Amino acid sequence: MAGGIVAAERQSGFAHLLDPNKKWFNNKRLITLNAWIVLLLITSCTNGYDGSMMNSLQSLPQWKYYFNHPSPSQLGLLNAIQNIGSLAAYPFAPYLSDGIGRRRTVIFGASIMCLAAVIQAAAQSVGMFIGARFLIGFGLTFAANAAPMLVSEVSYPPYRAPLTATYNSLWNLGAIVAAWTTFGTFRINSTWAWRTPSALQGLPSVLQIFLAWFLPESPRWLVSKGREDQALKTLAYYHADGNADDPLVQYEFNEIKAAIEFDRTVVANIGWKALFSTPGNRKRMRIIIAIAVFSQWSGNGIASYYLNQILTDIDITDPTVQLLINGILTIWSLFWALLASGLIDKLGRRVLFMSSTIGVLLAWIAQTVSFAVFWEHGIPGAAHSLIAFIFLFSAAYGLALSPLIVVYTVEILPYHLRAKGFTVFNFTISLALIFNQYTNPIALGHLAWKYYIIYCCWIAFEIAFLYFYIVETKNLTLEETAALFDGEAAIEEITGNGIRISPHGHESRSEKDVAEYTEIEDIRHDSLTKEA
Repeated sequence: MAGGIVAAERQSGFAHLLDPNKKWFNNKRLITLNAWIVLLLITSCTNGYDGSMMNSLQSLPQWKYYFNHPSPSQLGLLNAIQNIGSLAAYPFAPYLSDGIGRRRTVIFGASIMCLAAVIQAAAQSVGMFIGARFLIGFGLTFAANAAPMLVSEVSYPPYRAPLTATYNSLWNLGAIVAAWTTFGTFRINSTWAWRTPSALQGLPSVLQIFLAWFLPESPRWLVSKGREDQALKTLAYYHADGNADDPLVQYEFNEIKAAIEFDRTVVANIGWKALFSTPGNRKRMRIIIAIAVFSQWSGNGIASYYLNQILTDIDITDPTVQLLINGILTIWSLFWALLASGLIDKLGRRVLFMSSTIGVLLAWIAQTVSFAVFWEHGIPGAAHSLIAFIFLFSAAYGLALSPLIVVYTVEILPYHLRAKGFTVFNFTISLALIFNQYTNPIALGHLAWKYYIIYCCWIAFEIAFLYFYIVETKNLTLEETAALFDGEAAIEEITGNGIRISPHGHESRSEKDVAEYTEIEDIRHDSLTKEA
């Protein structure tokens, strides 16, 4: 049985090194750093924008008329083509992120997406529209591979988890902009009703092309390339107002160096096979692939891409009402995702994952019953209750399956596997999305409410899996979290370096640090004991 109930209840070794008076709102360097991080976070908006835009366009008479009222199978292709484009880029994305750096990879991906948005807005045929959406998916893969890793690797330690969780939460912000943009252009009596939102999909990419050159590069990437002085300066500038001898900076710097040196000397195999070559890596990938699938196969694919079809099935056919419900739902979803992002280090990953999936199951069962009653008996109250349960479902989904999946994936992967492991995560999501986008409209058309029963059974399985396999990682650094999966040698080699003497001759940590380091060793020992 996996050691899923392991928890790191106390603060990481860096906690007492923090200045208690230094907050994100009263320190100029942190304000600047977080502003740059926001530029990276909007990468997720492009993805959320796409899902909501395609949902909204299907309610626009202008779009349906221009493309000759697409059939269910054509709708599946129009929705899935972006993810097919993503699949084409996955073999290259991790090599670019590790090769030219996180920052330049974001710019590269943003450039492709910007071009694709122009082509999409100017589409003269279905083929041109599909081709543009393929390019959007292709470029998004590069940006979405590098951006969350850079957020996680450059953030001020206490804000790392909330900021990285915010990345995927902002999928909903993109969805909000798309939903309300389409609602606003709905009354334009021309093709600009759909061309306008299609063009605006490139706005985040335009901002990144012009501003991302000024972003700090990942200190971990810099150390991996032998540019240790630059890495130390980056950490010092943003985390300690330029003081390279600050104990927190020295702790981070030594731990990063130790982790990367460990990867080079002890974990020599860094190819794709390395993802499954050790028990620790297999445990990581089992969790990563599972949460990637869960994030798309928990019923959200139906609400995200086919909400208008569901509303039509319950006799809500007015395009204005459909667009309005979609717009309000995205705002509601963003609120819950951001709330969970802020609580990630207070409540912990396990509490949020379990609360989310249990809530999703209950809301989905309620939706199934409401849909069935309306379908079989035509009771209007059942239709209204279905809408209410869709909102409750979105709230439960937003507690974990939206914000936590990216931060948890990034933090449990060691640096040498982070780009490749995160690519596998995104690849799995794309496969799950493609399956959903082809099967959901067809299944809904043939099975109606009975299709919901399949998801009820699947979500119940998700709850059992997460209970047994999710390891608690709150309040640990990236290096400490990754080491939880790799045994005693990794803990001693990586985390123990924070206790050692810094290059400037100062002790980086005190006896209190030794005790906290020992505590992390105990956590790992408990995990191995439970798993055995």
